[in-house]
Amino acid sequence: MMPSDKSTWDPPVFQFTNCWILKNHELQREDLWVRDGKILNPEKLFFDEKKPADIRLDCRGCIIAPGFIDVQINGGFGVDFSLATDDVAAGLSLVGQKILSHGVTSFCPTLVTSPPSVYHKVLPQICVKNGGPHGAGILGVHLEGPFISKEKRGAHPEDYLRTFETGAFQDLLATYGCLDDVKIVTLAPEMKRSSEVIQELTKRGICVSLGHSIANLSQAEEAVHHGATFITHLFNAMLPFHHRDPGIVGLLTSDQIPPGQQVFYGMISDGIHTNPAALRIAHRAHPKGLVLVTDAITAMGLAPGRHTLGQQVVEMDGLNSYIAGTTTLSGSVATMDTCVRHFTKATGCSVETALEAASLHPAQLLKIEDRKGTLDYDSDADFLLLDDSLHVQATYIAGQQVWKKDGFVI
Repeated sequence: MMPSDKSTWDPPVFQFTNCWILKNHELQREDLWVRDGKILNPEKLFFDEKKPADIRLDCRGCIIAPGFIDVQINGGFGVDFSLATDDVAAGLSLVGQKILSHGVTSFCPTLVTSPPSVYHKVLPQICVKNGGPHGAGILGVHLEGPFISKEKRGAHPEDYLRTFETGAFQDLLATYGCLDDVKIVTLAPEMKRSSEVIQELTKRGICVSLGHSIANLSQAEEAVHHGATFITHLFNAMLPFHHRDPGIVGLLTSDQIPPGQQVFYGMISDGIHTNPAALRIAHRAHPKGLVLVTDAITAMGLAPGRHTLGQQVVEMDGLNSYIAGTTTLSGSVATMDTCVRHFTKATGCSVETALEAASLHPAQLLKIEDRKGTLDYDSDADFLLLDDSLHVQATYIAGQQVWKKDGFVI
């Protein structure tokens, strides 16, 4: 028998109705069409294939937004990504699964300053992978340190800080061992030979972020000229804004950014790391560059007490977490959906703006907005159903429901 031209099985077309979808920066009263893991253009379906949806789903007035992308997450639920274990994949898998209920559909596991032996053991065990029912997708690793400032190290252990003034990029390579699945490197741009290092990383498609730094504005601008595009948790672990030299913070309104280049900046919108007034200043100065990050640590999702962050012990008390025995903040225990809600409340911004800060902007930062971070036709069908107060009701990856709130019916 001759094989037919048409495949024997066509993936079903899903039509999500009775919803508000975030499209072109606005919530629109439209249906969302999905097939085979992608957002579908219904006009093409009607005109080319002349067929209706196979399955219609009533969203009961929910908002549909692109899945959240967390580009700075150190662990959570008892897992610390900076611990050198033989089974890093198990920890990644647990966190990837747990963050689905908070709307995160893809993330960059983040390693804090560690000795080379830890990088050499952990990095080969982290691979870029698609998300699914097993958990959120891994977009690549974020290496925060050890090439950072001693003065602004924050919760990073001083003993393991390094410079690259001897061999520049070769020093960095020797420290990390492997850059295959690395997506972001946070470094201090005032360090000697940082320009060479930034150029080498950028050439390899790795996003360079400025942070844990005492850089002045001209040093920060020079780093941007060499390819840096991100600022790690703005205001935290950098020189405070000063009117005669605004430091890294000044990049938000700098007139020295090369044409066609955009600077993004991470904000920990947990009500602790950044005062609401500071959040508002940053947002009003440069709204299109704001990227919400959790900077979550092992203790996210756990009871108060002592936990680890790489080589350090941290103490968690309510929503505050400190390096044990000090008043140094050590990452956050807030989840991404909490950060989105706090950001909306603190800035008075629109729902659309808050949702894009956790989806479109991180996708643009990582240069993956052609497939993630929007509900545009042909992009990956990673999306969330949320109620009016932005509580996640259901999470979808590649068009498949991977989490649903108890009692939510669709």
